[in-house]
This record gives sequence, structure tokens and C-alpha cells, in this order.
Amino acid sequence: MNTGRTLARDNGARINLRDVVKTYETGAGDVTVLTDVSLKVNEGELVGVVGPSGSGKSTLLNMITGIDRPTAGEVFVGEQAVHGLSENQLARWRGKNVGVIFQFFQLLPTLTVVENVMLPMDFCNMYPRRQRKQRAMDLLDQVNIADQADKLPSTLSGGQQQRAAIARALANDPPVVVADEPTGNLDRATANGVFGLFKQLVERGKTLMIVTHDRSLSDQMDRVLHLLDGQIDRDQANGNGSSGR
Repeated sequence: MNTGRTLARDNGARINLRDVVKTYETGAGDVTVLTDVSLKVNEGELVGVVGPSGSGKSTLLNMITGIDRPTAGEVFVGEQAVHGLSENQLARWRGKNVGVIFQFFQLLPTLTVVENVMLPMDFCNMYPRRQRKQRAMDLLDQVNIADQADKLPSTLSGGQQQRAAIARALANDPPVVVADEPTGNLDRATANGVFGLFKQLVERGKTLMIVTHDRSLSDQMDRVLHLLDGQIDRDQANGNGSSGR
């Protein structure tokens, strides 16, 4: 693992995938979803991931977050060799280092909005207990829904729920945020507002990777990875940043 940390530090990448393969065993035989994927993403980059259904986009994010493990290859986030962590280590590491935003929000329905945002802090024992609610309120204020803090998620609009999910993803101040179709269920105006929040995060030094089918959003990102049949078919710089490949 020491060698892994040295490699990750030497190349300067916040995210570094090396020859990653992911194969699933099914009743019909093995299915390979990612094939020899190598990728570097630098600190403060906003990277889109696009491609047809089944091209491996969500699986790629799952490799970075440790939600799934590579069949072969290596995954580094910062100095951490993610592929070498146990399940217990992964849960703690993810809670502190990677914010995950889902298309369908995944807010716990029986907790208030502010309690949902506090949950990662409680799970990872981050910040003194007496400070957690105030931090959660500050994050909700940043995404402009502090007035919804004591409501249950079901009473919020889709855009408000996604903003709550963003606040929750930022609870432990992770350096990396990944989002899987975060604007897929939102109207155009709301989607643009959410994307504006993502750009603000990048301006503050966060590294973001976003799976999207929305061309108008991907065109605004620093880079766009085009996946096809489990491989990076094209790594396109949009002129807002530099390619890490």
C-alpha cells in the first residue's frame, strides 16, 4: 500500500485509475463492464461522464467511491489505494473523503432534512456533536433551503430534495464529489441551478465527476469522458480546464 500512495502522490492526480477491469458473474456467463480503463483527474476539475446505456458510466463512479471493487487494476483517490480497503475501512473512508449524489436523492424519509445532512457527521464521528446541527444548517443555507430544514423530504420539491442531497454529500467536507445523473429528474431551470452549485464547489477546490445525458451541462464541464463498451472512447477537454490524460 505504501507503493500505491507514492504513485498517487507522484502523478499529482486526485483520482487515478490504472488498468481497471470490472467483470460480473451472471447466469449467462461473465459480463465485462469496464475494460482496461486508465484515468487521471486533477484537483479542482469538473469532469463529465457520458455514453450510451450499458457503457459503464455508473460502474466507473462505483470504482472511485469504493461502492464496487475492480476485478483487476488499481484505484487511488488522493493517497488512498481504494481497491485495498476492507468493507469496514471503505465505509469509513468513503464517509470522510467522497460525497455521493444520486439521481433519486436517497434521503431517508423518516428523518428531517437537517437530520439527513447531519447523518454522515454522526456516522463518521466528524465535528463535535454540539456543532453538527449548526454545520448542517450552514450547508442548507449554502444551497438555499435552510427554511426547509425541519421538514420531511417528501414535502420538498425534486429540486429541493436534490439540494438537500448535495448538502448531505458535503457534510464531512470531502475533497471528491461524484454524482450519477443528478439532474435527470429535474426541470431545466432547476437543473441549471443545481449545476451552478456544482461549479461553485469546483471553484472552492472540490473535484467533481458527474454522469449525465444532458449535453447542455456536459458542454460546460472542464472535460468530458465518452464511454463506449466499457472503455474511454474519447477524453475531450472543453477549454475550461486541461485534460488529465
